Amino acid sequence: MLPEVEAWLRSRTSSSDGWPLPWLLEAKGGTTVSVVLPARDEAGTVGEIVTAIRRELMEAAPLVDELVVIDSRSTDDTAARAAAAGARVVAQDEILPDLKPLDGKGEALWKSLAATSGDLLVFVDADLREFRTSFVTGLLGPLLGDPGVVYVKGCYDRPLGDLGNGGGRVTELVARPLLNLHWPLLAGFVQPLAGEYAGRRSVLERVPFVTGYGVELGLLVDLLDLAGLDALAQVDLGRRVHSHQSTEALGGMAAQILQTAWSRLDRQDKMIPLHEPSPRLAQFRRGPGGHHATVRDVAVAERPPMVGVPGYGARAAG
Repeated sequence: MLPEVEAWLRSRTSSSDGWPLPWLLEAKGGTTVSVVLPARDEAGTVGEIVTAIRRELMEAAPLVDELVVIDSRSTDDTAARAAAAGARVVAQDEILPDLKPLDGKGEALWKSLAATSGDLLVFVDADLREFRTSFVTGLLGPLLGDPGVVYVKGCYDRPLGDLGNGGGRVTELVARPLLNLHWPLLAGFVQPLAGEYAGRRSVLERVPFVTGYGVELGLLVDLLDLAGLDALAQVDLGRRVHSHQSTEALGGMAAQILQTAWSRLDRQDKMIPLHEPSPRLAQFRRGPGGHHATVRDVAVAERPPMVGVPGYGARAAG
């Protein structure tokens, strides 16, 4: 690990316990905070998360000004349960409706910039179990405590079955090797693909968003390029419990992360591309008569920096 990364780990890594609510409320001042939950078919968990944030961080203490669920074409009761729990629910495709709709979590995150107005945005995945509001307070701490910090990633243990920290398979097999190879300044992030992070609107609106599962890696790389390592931080949130994807689904995520890395290497002149990467992923399942191939499109689309989208400023202010 590079010496500057070791120094960054000491100075820019903290624990959620180190950011008590009374201190955050005093540091907040006139800063406004939006919490965003991108959600697709998360009826089983989204209501509990919304309820906790509203009860503890809006009603009991005025830390969060805006709580928004971006409903990403759910087919279950996600929207109804989120609204009943007290969130403002916005359908993904109703935001910036003049644009051709795209798929993926990153699309919901990007569009949330146009559906919220907070100076600081906190993103929380909607599939979390055993949710604690310290996820939100911890991520806000470095941003409220130091104006030089523009982006904060959560880190945590990810239990998988009987393994105390066996989750994050795509992180360990794909994302971490990629970052160490090509962006070693980012090697200190414990959970580079974490879905819990926070940032300043003034910075998030200036970077592109990959619309699929490469969004977290893309944001890290682009924000390092834009703001530098010392403007990034991470907070230990303890333990994260959520549903886990199948190995086949993880393969699709890995493919999109690899394509996201390819685009950044090309854009930053870190390689000489001699061909276009294939957008197709072949995977195999055993069935009658042997293994059968399934082929799907895992192409990575990308939205431009929101600050340049017509009508964005007026919409966010409204």
